[in-house]
Amino acid sequence: MKTEETHSQFAVCIDNTGYPASLEVRKIYQVLPDEKAAKHKLVRVIDESGEDYLYPQRFFVPIELPHAAEEAFLHGAS
Repeated sequence: MKTEETHSQFAVCIDNTGYPASLEVRKIYQVLPDEKAAKHKLVRVIDESGEDYLYPQRFFVPIELPHAAEEAFLHGAS
């Protein structure tokens, strides 16, 4: 059986033009893989509503989080 390592992706928002209620500049968001969206220069992000939506890639800069920070984002801090 093949085991795939899942790696969560995160990005910091650098622009929220047109989406001030959905995105906060300088906030870190979880990015969900979406190859079809990427072909159109879009990124799927879990926004302030708690749901995932597509936004322009240029609104975000991908970042690497330390493991402990990634766990806190994904599962909530204890």
